[in-house]
Amino acid sequence: MSTLWRLLAIGPAAPMKAADAALGAMEDGPMLSWSFFEDGGPDTWRLDVLFADQINVDGFLAQLGLEDTGVDVQFAPLPEEDWVRLSLEGLPEVTAGRFVVFGEHARRPLQPGELGIEIEAGPAFGTGHHGTTKGCLIACDRLEREGLKVARVLDLGCGTGALAIAAALVWSNADVLATDIDPEAVAETEINNAKNGVAERIQAITADGFDHPAFEGAVFDLIFANILAGPLQELARALSERLAPEGRAVLSGLLEEQIGAVEAAYRQAGLVTANTDIIDEWAILTLKAG
Repeated sequence: MSTLWRLLAIGPAAPMKAADAALGAMEDGPMLSWSFFEDGGPDTWRLDVLFADQINVDGFLAQLGLEDTGVDVQFAPLPEEDWVRLSLEGLPEVTAGRFVVFGEHARRPLQPGELGIEIEAGPAFGTGHHGTTKGCLIACDRLEREGLKVARVLDLGCGTGALAIAAALVWSNADVLATDIDPEAVAETEINNAKNGVAERIQAITADGFDHPAFEGAVFDLIFANILAGPLQELARALSERLAPEGRAVLSGLLEEQIGAVEAAYRQAGLVTANTDIIDEWAILTLKAG
């Protein structure tokens, strides 16, 4: 039985949300995964971080800005089988617009108007619990309600495939392409597509950005790119070239303070912001041709 290491931090909203944002901005951090939830009320939050090996706790807390904040921190070894149990107990369903994202442990009868997306906690990003994924789901719901006509969808950096599945559910005649640089994420997306009954309409492929034959001549009415601010800026021109004239692009993975730089890159590429959502200090930008 392999042993994992768990850092548990519980504290007030401001430093805990800043720590979650810092984790999201880390490109090469030592953590395997993390979860972030309210712990009994809006003023107290819990951060669970999982590691494969023991770490320098003080140094890691400094990276997160949690040193000398009065946050209660525990760090201890955790058997892998216990982490699976704890992670499932700590993942309630998430509501985002009409979407309800849940694991098998939280399955329930859906109410009229709800659309369920079943996804288990796993190695790929995107269970709906993070503000970026939740915000993209909210944007998806809003765009369909506003009457956006969609025939082709791209979920760039699909993770678990949650956004691709959401689009397939609300635009029942659309073709969806889900891509990720990580083959493990693509494999998990395929599993989730089948679980949610949309496998025939979602093509999942491993691709680095737009470097794949599937993009040759392709134009999309809706593009999701829930990645990071740096890659978003680098892909601005290529993404704008693949967005249909009346289409929309939903970008996330950027912090509030990164909005200006990302918007500038896309403005140069011909896209402007039509809507901005802020969830837990993460920004979700909906762009259109401008």
